[in-house]
Amino acid sequence: MIKVATALLSAMVCSRAAVAQNASYRTDPNWRPPVAAIARQNPLASKPEAAAGGRKLFLRHCAECHGGDGAGLEKKHSADLQLSAVQDQSDGTFFWKITNGNAVKGMPAFSSLPELQRWQIVLFLRTLRPAAAPTDSTTSK
Repeated sequence: MIKVATALLSAMVCSRAAVAQNASYRTDPNWRPPVAAIARQNPLASKPEAAAGGRKLFLRHCAECHGGDGAGLEKKHSADLQLSAVQDQSDGTFFWKITNGNAVKGMPAFSSLPELQRWQIVLFLRTLRPAAAPTDSTTSK
C-alpha cells in the first residue's frame, strides 16, 4: 500500500512539472547575437561561487517566466533553459540575450542590471539541468 501511494504521489508531482514546463519550446533561429558577443568570456568563470548570487537574481528577475528551475512556463511561451540547444550556447550569447532581450518573443532587456550581475545570472544558468525522471524500483526486482 505504501509503495502504491508513493508511486501515485511521484506520478502526480512529475505530471504537474510536465504541465508547467514549456515542453513545446523551440529556439528562435532569428535571435542571434553578433559574432563579437558570442566570443565574450564570462569574467566570473573562475568564481563558481558567484552562481549563488546569480540564482537569487534569476529568481527575482527571470523565474516569473522561466520558472524557478529554468524549465520555462508554457503559458508564458518562455525558453526552457535546461535544454541542450540552449545550454550549448556560449556564455557571451547568454549575456547578450539577457542584456538585449527579444521583443518579438516577449523577453525584456535587462541592460539596467549591472554587468557583473548579468554575468552572475549566466553562471547560474550553467547549473540548470533537467530534473531526473523517477525510476520505478518495482521493475528492477
